[in-house]
Amino acid sequence: MAFSLNDKRTPLEQFLQGESVTAYEFMGSHFVNWGDRDGVVFRVWAPNALSVSVVGDFNDWNPDANYMYKIDNSGVWELFIEGVWEYACYKYCVETPSMQKVMKTDPYAFHCQTRPDNASRVYEIHGYEWNDSEWLEHKKAHPHKNAPINVYEMHAGSWRKYEDGNVFSYRKLAEELIPYVKEMGYTHIEFMPLTEYPFDGSWGYQVTGYFAATSRYGTPKDLMYFVDKCHQEGIGVILDWVPAHFPKDEHGLGRFDGTGCYEYEDWRIGEHKEWGTYIFNYARYEVASFLLSSAMFWLDQYHIDGIRVDAVASMLYLDYNRKDGEWLANIYGGRENLVAVDFLQKLNTVVHMFHPEAMMIAEESTAWPNVTGFPPKDMGLGFDYKWNMGWMNDMLSYISLDPLYRNYHHDTLTFSMVYAFSESFMLPISHDEVVYGKGSLINKMPGLYDNKFAGVRGFLAYMLAHPGKKLMFMGSELGQFDEWNSTEQLQWNLLGYEKHRQLNHFFATANKFYCDTPAMHENDYDWNGFQWIALDDYKHSIISFRRIAYDGSEVIVVCNFQPMLRENYKIGVPKFGIYKEVLNSEAEEFGGCGIVNEGELKAQDAADHDLPYSINITLAPLSVIYIELDKELPAPEKPKKEKTTNRKAAALKKAKAEKAAKAESKAEEKTDEKPVVEEKEETKETKAEEKIETVEE
Repeated sequence: MAFSLNDKRTPLEQFLQGESVTAYEFMGSHFVNWGDRDGVVFRVWAPNALSVSVVGDFNDWNPDANYMYKIDNSGVWELFIEGVWEYACYKYCVETPSMQKVMKTDPYAFHCQTRPDNASRVYEIHGYEWNDSEWLEHKKAHPHKNAPINVYEMHAGSWRKYEDGNVFSYRKLAEELIPYVKEMGYTHIEFMPLTEYPFDGSWGYQVTGYFAATSRYGTPKDLMYFVDKCHQEGIGVILDWVPAHFPKDEHGLGRFDGTGCYEYEDWRIGEHKEWGTYIFNYARYEVASFLLSSAMFWLDQYHIDGIRVDAVASMLYLDYNRKDGEWLANIYGGRENLVAVDFLQKLNTVVHMFHPEAMMIAEESTAWPNVTGFPPKDMGLGFDYKWNMGWMNDMLSYISLDPLYRNYHHDTLTFSMVYAFSESFMLPISHDEVVYGKGSLINKMPGLYDNKFAGVRGFLAYMLAHPGKKLMFMGSELGQFDEWNSTEQLQWNLLGYEKHRQLNHFFATANKFYCDTPAMHENDYDWNGFQWIALDDYKHSIISFRRIAYDGSEVIVVCNFQPMLRENYKIGVPKFGIYKEVLNSEAEEFGGCGIVNEGELKAQDAADHDLPYSINITLAPLSVIYIELDKELPAPEKPKKEKTTNRKAAALKKAKAEKAAKAESKAEEKTDEKPVVEEKEETKETKAEEKIETVEE
């Protein structure tokens, strides 16, 4: 791997060697001045094409008007056309080896027509004046691993719409979405894919334009404006990106020159049958340059703060979602897709080389080791974060249970801490968990109406306190009972009802506490930031633990997952002093029952849970509470205990004195009669004295 900040190779050489990270500057369409003539140069890779021509508005879509020339034997075709204007529509007419002519959109286009039309548009990507320098400097000074990361995942087309059903533009989203996200206490917005795609029902996950921001919501510079405004308000932006597969639409990448160009020829490694998509051929240098440059493009040109890589597991395993006989093993006979591993390692190396502050996030659902190890080694991949799908599945399973059965599944609640620090995790409650019959977050909660709201509040408070960065899909904060529907806006009318309004208020309050409290986010990735207090109270479905900041400040978290009131519940605490409850999911202001711990919680000089002191608290049904030390007091003095050795010595001295007195009295009476006995008594006395002296020593 020869990536360098000062690469002297030509753009074509870098592209052909699989090491271009700015192929978009060379390939595609670009405004140039050649020989005092203004126009556009077009370049496209089609190695097996018999011919390629440019067709568009400027030549009346005549496939014979502007044939391209092949650059050496590189497979790259080029043509300069004078007088082409911005926003002009165009395609490539590609003649395949079977002499068929197919109309293809430009894989490197910066802008496209809005579906159902699909032509590429000539567009000047440069020239936007950014105003986010303060944000960029802030990121350098505040590494994201130690910062609060609380992501609001969203689908741009269904967050909110106009009354006539039309979607908001990028600029309208900037006006409406950014203040809402800021008020709700989220740190980042993650968009489901905004790369151009033909089918609304794919939500953007079947991409045809890897360098084009979807025109559904405006122009590329409109999206730049949105990102810029986010940064000015201290909000980061993450984009979903899909390098795992692409659709078979005729105008897209599939069989681009009539052969397996971007994909494998062999269907056993080149297709996802269930998804109806092709798989990228990561072994081809030109494909590697295409994908690496796509990821870098969004970071370079759009100032994106992070990339969430979709469907990583499908890239890593050759037998992913395949039966025997439907896949090919690697050269060692294994199921690992070694070229995909190599590509992901290159991807993360390149991104961190040029954009060290960027976040690379893997949606990886298996136990592949070292996904977040950096630098990549031992089959590690080098991501910054991995979605914790195990935690997500376990917790959604647990909270969906009738509380009557939760004590039988207590290990489901605590198991995540067995592996919590094996990777740098992000805890996701994503769009995938609220569609296709899975039910909305609030509808996963068992019980009556009020219990459902209590369940969501408690779950969120627990999630924010659990180690790992956070992600929550839009609509959960509204208490929306219906599943997410990508064709309709969120049910904003629910905020007209008190319970939903109070739930929304709780989300904002808890999110802000998470962001403002170092103990909740500073040390997410080792045991120094987390300590169990009690994990074994399965009979009551209660857990308690400590979250600890680098400076030693901490938050004590107690979770009651039963609809039962617990009074005088005792937990251990590390310091002697006055504690106070700082957040209670059942406070009245959030729509709860109002049973809280008011006033001082004074520590008792009684050890518990392997901690030197303890406090008694009240736990409302289905509540999660946060407790902090308000004032540390001098530790009570322990009563001094007299040493056993000293007591024995005192007793011996007393016995000695009494015996000596008796001996002296007898000696006076019988001195003449029994001299021998006197000698014996003196000998006994001498031995007693010797014993006492020995004990005292």
